[in-house]
Amino acid sequence: MLETVRGWIGEARHIAVLTGAGMSAESGVPTFRDAQTGLWSQFNPQDLATEAAFRAHPQRVWDWYAHRREMIAAVQPNAGHVSLASFAQRHPGRLTLITQNVDGLHQLAGQSDALALHGNIAEDQWLDSPRSCCSKETIEAGRPPHCPVCGNLRRPAVVWFGESLPAAALETAEHAACHCDLMLVIGTSGEVYPAAGLAFTAHQSGARVVVINPEPTPLDVVADLCLRASAAVFLPSLLA
Repeated sequence: MLETVRGWIGEARHIAVLTGAGMSAESGVPTFRDAQTGLWSQFNPQDLATEAAFRAHPQRVWDWYAHRREMIAAVQPNAGHVSLASFAQRHPGRLTLITQNVDGLHQLAGQSDALALHGNIAEDQWLDSPRSCCSKETIEAGRPPHCPVCGNLRRPAVVWFGESLPAAALETAEHAACHCDLMLVIGTSGEVYPAAGLAFTAHQSGARVVVINPEPTPLDVVADLCLRASAAVFLPSLLA
């Protein structure tokens, strides 16, 4: 199977890669629910990852994301991240990386053009449309930080439940899915849409689809090959 997929990679003019939480879990990044330990175990995702929750309890939600940021800051990209970044650097313009992960590990590995569909947990943005007084240079520290003039809050730059994905990133991802010859689906549960739908788009557009995941996923139904493998172990051999 390894040689088969290598052959497909060699033939492909353009490759799209979709990665999910399983990829980062191999670096030691806990999934959203796995991170809900200790104090945070009493909350469900709706208490911590919606705009309404943030407006109701801004300090609680801010502290939760500060907790997750600390956990992520302690990990490094794994061999899978590095292999993808190295391949993209060796083959400019031939690979589009689409990730559901917010941890920034693909970018840290050297893939600065990764399409982060769910945002980046290390970055902040204004909660409400910024006014002229909302300047990054004058942000007042706090939990959360805020504009000292109008009080506009800073929030994590991630996509919360009920929010739309960033339009430009999603459009670019959909274009890549429509026009790729091969899509590698790596470490994603295949249950979160619209990201998971990109695999169906690629399949319907005539691309080969390869699922790389230790466990079965709902996306296996459109896969030409399913490889029950760890990304960190398998990708260095596949993309060498």
